[in-house]
Amino acid sequence: MQRQFKDYIILLLKGVAMGAADAVPGVSGGTIALISGIYEELITTIGNVNLSLFKTLRKEGFKAFWNQLNGNFLLALLSGIGISFILFMRIAKYLLEQHPILIWSFFFGLIIASIYFVGKQIKTWNIASIISVVLGTVIAYYISTLPSLGANNSPYFLLIAGAIAICAMILPGISGSFILVILGAYKTLSDALHDFDVKKIAIFMTGAVIGLLSFSRILKWLFKNYYNTTLALLTGFIIGSLNKVWPWKKTISVLDSNSGDIVDFISISDLGNLSIYQKGINDFETYKTVVEKSIWPSAYSGDSQTWAAIALMIFGFLTIFILEKIGNKH
Repeated sequence: MQRQFKDYIILLLKGVAMGAADAVPGVSGGTIALISGIYEELITTIGNVNLSLFKTLRKEGFKAFWNQLNGNFLLALLSGIGISFILFMRIAKYLLEQHPILIWSFFFGLIIASIYFVGKQIKTWNIASIISVVLGTVIAYYISTLPSLGANNSPYFLLIAGAIAICAMILPGISGSFILVILGAYKTLSDALHDFDVKKIAIFMTGAVIGLLSFSRILKWLFKNYYNTTLALLTGFIIGSLNKVWPWKKTISVLDSNSGDIVDFISISDLGNLSIYQKGINDFETYKTVVEKSIWPSAYSGDSQTWAAIALMIFGFLTIFILEKIGNKH
């Protein structure tokens, strides 16, 4: 694909959008890639990274190697993802702690629109497609109900977490950051990025590269041989993720990591309606596992910010229309 300089600027911005999405537990950068029209090229490009590239480098030189790698595409996209992920992870941490309803509302609207745009790409609706949508929905919904674990600083664990999370990050509807929360690696990575802990970041990135190169080949094969069914499964993933990004939550129970006992949330004073990150990861280190359920705004104890939330849902919904329009042009 021949691209001009402005096309690479657009790619960079798409990468920024993907990185911002991946920084929020519950939202997938893969969804943004699919909506913006670069998902299949991304999967194909990553899947084509193999030993033949190095043979090309040795025999034909760097230019041929770079072209075979689709290097300009990767450089522009990954630059945007990397810059955005590091910067937005800090912003997301603040917003999720201080304004959780508002940020979840924006992403809820974004995902609602994503379901429509991804679903309309399914060329044929049949039994296989319907089963795939239902299966994807159930899997993503189940993942969204899993409680988060306590932080783990082991290098080997961080390597494995990186491999698992990156696989989720390139799957529309499955949040890589939320997988990190479930595994107990989100705070470790967040702290490493905040403190510029090069060792931990390098370990995580190594795991991510291993996972990415392996999983992308599977996705590439699925798109080549089962395009319709794969797209239906991904649509189901996005539908199932709605439970995670629903703005209004009620905490049911937490696990006291010191005693190992499940504690009803109502019996714990001073926690109030704080977000999962304050309750389970940052400020209340004793309570490692949090179980929540989605509720209606009317049942929320505290300021439900309903009208502001609806406005941000609409804004998130319209954002996808803009991304889709850009994706069709570039």
